[in-house]
Amino acid sequence: MIVVTTPMCRQIVEWAGLNDFKVNRFPDEEEGDFAILLSESKVKMDSVAIKINTFSQIKESIKTVSKALFEMSLIEEAIGDEKVETIFNGYKDDAEYALLDEEEFNKIRESNKNKKVKVYSEFLKDIVSDIGADVTDFTYDKNGNYEDNANDLGMDFDHLVYPDYLEEEVLKRENLESNEFKAIKILSHNNISKDPILKAESRYGALIEAMS
Repeated sequence: MIVVTTPMCRQIVEWAGLNDFKVNRFPDEEEGDFAILLSESKVKMDSVAIKINTFSQIKESIKTVSKALFEMSLIEEAIGDEKVETIFNGYKDDAEYALLDEEEFNKIRESNKNKKVKVYSEFLKDIVSDIGADVTDFTYDKNGNYEDNANDLGMDFDHLVYPDYLEEEVLKRENLESNEFKAIKILSHNNISKDPILKAESRYGALIEAMS
């Protein structure tokens, strides 16, 4: 059984307990039997799709992948919550928000509950929602069509969040110098740690601090 994963999921597979696997941005280009990849990706071979935008998604993805590997007899034991918490606790010197307990995190959510946020990215919507803010009903059309946003001219929002790779497009559509909202640029895949926990930590920190 040959497992293939993408670079962004590599660490998840390792945490799940597998050491022998292939890595390719395009798993179908590899000789493989089973792929582990992000939910927005598609492959022809059998696969499991995961999301790793929020801390809870990372934790669930580690367990999901580990369970799948165990069921295929590729690892001796599927890891559970205790092992996942041990993984996160290994980041005590490098992370703050990743290690907050539910009570502490709920304080952040409470502080953001009345803040409306317009988000130019599906993956960032997950994080904005997780910190308790209200994501406005807006979808960015990657093909550059404006029809789906025709009714957002009167949209009321406090913050505008976008990934750095969309900055040029956002500048065409939004007045980032406006005093009516605060713009928050978030680093994307090529400009941030490949480690899922550190990547999420960076994005959570940027959003929480900018919205406080």
